Amino acid sequence: MVMFWVSLLAISILLYVLLDGVDLGVGLLFGLASGETRRGAMLSAVAPIWDGNETWLVVTAVILWGAFPIVYANLLSAFYLPLIVMLLGLILRGVAFEFRYKTQRLRWIWDLSFAGGSLIATFIQGMTVGALVRGLPFTNGEYSGGETGWLTPFAVLCGIGLCLGYALLGACWLVRKCEGEVRDVARRQIPVLALGVLAFLVVVFAYALAENLPILHRWIDRPYLFVFPAIGAISATVLAFSILNHNDYLPFHMVALIFTSAFGTLALSFWPYMIPSVITVEQAAAPQSSLVFMFWGCGVIVFPLMLIYTLVSYSVFRGKVRITGGYEHH
Repeated sequence: MVMFWVSLLAISILLYVLLDGVDLGVGLLFGLASGETRRGAMLSAVAPIWDGNETWLVVTAVILWGAFPIVYANLLSAFYLPLIVMLLGLILRGVAFEFRYKTQRLRWIWDLSFAGGSLIATFIQGMTVGALVRGLPFTNGEYSGGETGWLTPFAVLCGIGLCLGYALLGACWLVRKCEGEVRDVARRQIPVLALGVLAFLVVVFAYALAENLPILHRWIDRPYLFVFPAIGAISATVLAFSILNHNDYLPFHMVALIFTSAFGTLALSFWPYMIPSVITVEQAAAPQSSLVFMFWGCGVIVFPLMLIYTLVSYSVFRGKVRITGGYEHH
């Protein structure tokens, strides 16, 4: 039963990264866009799905709270301040998304809010992952780093890296969903963003070597982890050819595969810990009775329904967007 909830947690996190990463990435690129037509098309590319994407963040939190309460408590203790700021960024982005069409004179404020909220949320998510990889200060199994124990140069670097990664994911989504100028600009942005992500990975690897981070020893002990970078390298090669051939659909799938391989690498590098070198999966798990109780509600009914809803919504809105004024339609 523990592995069932570990699997659902991993699926929820991965779906959140891939799906909400799309509209966060579009939000980041939105700040660089000019012209109401172009900005409207960018918003319409995520309008039908953005709020549903964020639901997977709620699912992740619920699974942690119910199935792994020790991890939930310690992570909140460590990241209370940044997570509050992240949620405020997500709220600001959602409000701006709806309010920008209600005004003309002050629309620039909501445009800035939409891009700024996306930047805040993305940067903090990256910093959180970076802090976990770098290692948090714990004493006797409890977080002891204070309000800013998570704030390190490596965490900031990872925040910047995720901004580049989400922007790349968003650009590929715009290529898939839009036409004309929006698609062409996004296609030109993809090589620049891809090189930025590559540079980030090189710097992170050099930093990990210099600091002798514990996660590197996992790679030595588990050579099968190199399968994931190999998948990422093949996907990056296909991505490059798809851009050269002006393919509208392959780039998004290849970048999604790169994100998936990176997630798999990170997850298996952590295993069997949920908080690296501090709390294992078995130590973190709730009592068996609680896991079984959640299984019959969340596991059997709610989670499958959410998956079905996500698949149906992406299937219904699978086409290109077309401009009709206000929000664009499929």
